Amino acid sequence: MQHSIGLFLERTIPYEPVPQLGLVQAIEVELGVRLPAAYVDLALVHNGGDLARDAYPTQVSTSWAPDHVGVKAIAAIGRTAPFSLCGEFGNRFWIREWGYPDIGIYFADTPTAGHDMIALDYRSPGEPSVVHVDQEVGYQITPIAPDLATFISGLVPSADFE
Repeated sequence: MQHSIGLFLERTIPYEPVPQLGLVQAIEVELGVRLPAAYVDLALVHNGGDLARDAYPTQVSTSWAPDHVGVKAIAAIGRTAPFSLCGEFGNRFWIREWGYPDIGIYFADTPTAGHDMIALDYRSPGEPSVVHVDQEVGYQITPIAPDLATFISGLVPSADFE
């Protein structure tokens, strides 16, 4: 995945510096889960940021669209940037302040400014799946990718749907 990172993240300053192993481990302890290797690999190249490919095709309809979800940014592994996993507007914020279900890690923001989110769903054993959670329809959870690597590699420009 590292060789094609420019396809996914805009050429912007990452939300946080590349995380050291100790920080990754501390964030995992704080979150209570092990992050997928694909997430750590991504952060080692570009730790969070806005996406150049900002849509993920879906097989099911969501409140966003009948055939895809919009994805604005991916959270950094860290605490200092507001939209990092343990930052001011990180995972705990979405669960405590917005009432999102505690199913895993809310790692990707959408163009709706919090009215729907993309999460890593840890409710089943093994690698977490990627789900769309919609606050506007009772926090409906819609599976969209079997794992994070599939999700990242499946991102496309939203212009593909216009």
